[in-house]
Amino acid sequence: MTPNSDRSRELELLRKTIARLRASVVAVVFGLTSGAGLFIATAWLVIRGGQEVGLHLSLLNNYFPGYSVTWPGSFVGFFYGAVTGAIAGWSIGWLYNQIVDRRHAS
Repeated sequence: MTPNSDRSRELELLRKTIARLRASVVAVVFGLTSGAGLFIATAWLVIRGGQEVGLHLSLLNNYFPGYSVTWPGSFVGFFYGAVTGAIAGWSIGWLYNQIVDRRHAS
């Protein structure tokens, strides 16, 4: 093989390797970030207190059964946030990889 063909083969391999995402890793990152975000938002409102604590955030109870703006609710919210974030992250990673595969196929 010539050095030029080796180099072009290496560049093609590198381009394919770099372009793909691991959907499972994206799912874990999105899940932990979403879960932590909802936990922190809930905990912040509980610590802040007041007469009507988390009036808007408590509307998540319509989508996440068992969630409330309380300390136990913050852990329930972490779970729901992590699951929802993981599903969204995996979907984004999978869709991105599908687009990359189609671009490399043509």
